Amino acid sequence: MIQIDSATQRFSSPQGSFDAVSNVSLTIQPGEIFGIIGRSGAGKSTLVRMLNLLNRPTSGRIIVAGQDLTALNETALREARRHIGMIFQHFNLLSSRTVSANIALPLELAGRPKEEIRHKVGRLLDLVGLNAHADKYPAQLSGGQKQRVGIARALAGDPKVLLSDEATSALDPETTRSILELLRTINRELKLTIVLITHQMEVIKAICDKVAVMEAGAIVETGRVLDIFRAPAHAVTRAMIGETVAQELPPSVLARLQARLRAGVDAPHASHLFRLAFTGESVEQPILSEATRRFDLDFSILHGQIDQIGGEPFGSLAILANGARQEIDRAMAFFAERGVTVEELNHVV
Repeated sequence: MIQIDSATQRFSSPQGSFDAVSNVSLTIQPGEIFGIIGRSGAGKSTLVRMLNLLNRPTSGRIIVAGQDLTALNETALREARRHIGMIFQHFNLLSSRTVSANIALPLELAGRPKEEIRHKVGRLLDLVGLNAHADKYPAQLSGGQKQRVGIARALAGDPKVLLSDEATSALDPETTRSILELLRTINRELKLTIVLITHQMEVIKAICDKVAVMEAGAIVETGRVLDIFRAPAHAVTRAMIGETVAQELPPSVLARLQARLRAGVDAPHASHLFRLAFTGESVEQPILSEATRRFDLDFSILHGQIDQIGGEPFGSLAILANGARQEIDRAMAFFAERGVTVEELNHVV
């Protein structure tokens, strides 16, 4: 387990001191893929570097696998870091060493026997799919292949935790998907806890179990990824999710809806705009048509999509409900009873 306890990272500048991370507390369970997301400058990369004390917190504690890293001397800290692997956005490979030699480097520095190193490097090459590239140099590799070398090197010391700092942000979408699939495989096969730093909600959606959203050095929202997508509570979260899953009506749809209301096509007192978020079995159930029959309402679907988050189905619909307000309220209660998250959006029109 990883526990961040009231951690603050303060830096000094000519303009004065500022907190890049401010009083953050967070618990990450063993075996989770935990995402930390935020815009540039939110403090997420500073936070992940605090987890192995590359950045030592100004105050607070960092506890990994029951060990308080902030209380260790330098010798003990070096030993603790052997159990924390890290992969980076820009790979950080040694250009003068082959793929195999780059992966072997941490083992050589740890003084492992040559035969053990050879065997371990072979297993890691197989794990990351680079057997055919063992004797190549970084300049001969694609970006995705370089990142696979970085992942293999980070796994060489059999870490308990793998930290990923924007590891896919320099890659194209197809390569990003393949790297995320590799990380998911590593998580499952090695039972490895992964902390993944990103500014892309698409990455969080693809593989993370839980997520923490950062803004201005603080965590503004945290929870299961599916729950956060279903009912984001903070404006920053809503904006970031909106880049992946529709949270707001497209401007063209909103303009047409406003024009309909102005023209009296839909009576303002009888038409109500809602966002429905479906998860699990509710995605596949015909509850919209059932509500139409049961409550004598008309529904217009304005916008929506079906997606998959963390391996589970997720649907989002913007609907216009037309009918008696009492029946509309009953219909929304009917949806909520069946696990659908309901949000009224009349304020947008």
